[in-house]
Order: sequence, then structure tokens, then C-alpha cells
Amino acid sequence: MKLWAELGVSVAAALGAATLAAPLASASVTANPYTPAEACANDFGGSWSLASDGHREVRYGTAKWGDVYLMYNSAHANCVATIKSVDIGTKTYVDAGIKVQGGDWQDDDGQYAYYAAVKASANNLCVQYDGFVGRGSNLASGGRYTWGNCG
Repeated sequence: MKLWAELGVSVAAALGAATLAAPLASASVTANPYTPAEACANDFGGSWSLASDGHREVRYGTAKWGDVYLMYNSAHANCVATIKSVDIGTKTYVDAGIKVQGGDWQDDDGQYAYYAAVKASANNLCVQYDGFVGRGSNLASGGRYTWGNCG
């Protein structure tokens, strides 16, 4: 009888340790393999640089789910890339948006594993930009809704 009791304690201890270890393993974060410049180059070609005031965190409450970047190139094009920092490698809702002064919002949105990117020409015009990352029915957001980067 004592053997079964000891075995029961050992199994319970092992299950408890496994239960405690499981959340830690699932909480580990893998870095996104794409930089914003790589995302823009991958989708549109060329070389891209970060614009001044071209970064915002994409947050759901206090939790950071990604970053949105405004990039530019020598051909006077802008690229907005929303880079996920959660559910990396798993397709979830991601959106990158840009509004060029005098125009409507242009978006790339869909189920993506790593990022969403959108491109617009903005020669001598100001832009706004935003990004979204979804998890289930929740949506994280970030962006700049004032005009900037005029040129």
C-alpha cells in the first residue's frame, strides 16, 4: 500500500511540474524574422528606409502585439509595414494602412503569418499611417492620425 501511495505522490508531483512548465513553454516568444525594410522589399522590391516619426507600437490595452512602421524609398514611395510580435508564424489578421493627403486609406489586410505591407506614392504630400493585429475577436492598433512626413 505504501508503494502505491508513494507512486501516487510521484505521479502527482510530475503532473504538477508538467502543468507548471507548460505555460512557460507556450509563453516563449519567437522573434519575427522580418524587419520593416525586408517586408517592404519582399513585397515591392527596392531599398527602404525608416521615415522620421515612422514608428508606433501596435497595442491591445497594455499588451504589445506588434509594431507599425512608415518607410520610404528614393522613388518618393512610402511603405507601411505592420510587423507581428505575437502568434508569429501563425496566420492571423494583420493590417497595414496609409492615407496620402487628398486620398483615401489604402490597406493591405488579411490572414498573415508575419506582416502586412502596403505601398503608396506620396511625392510632396503628407501621410497618415496605421496598423492592426488581431487575436481571436480582439484587435490591437497603433498609428499616427496626424499629417506628417510631407515631402
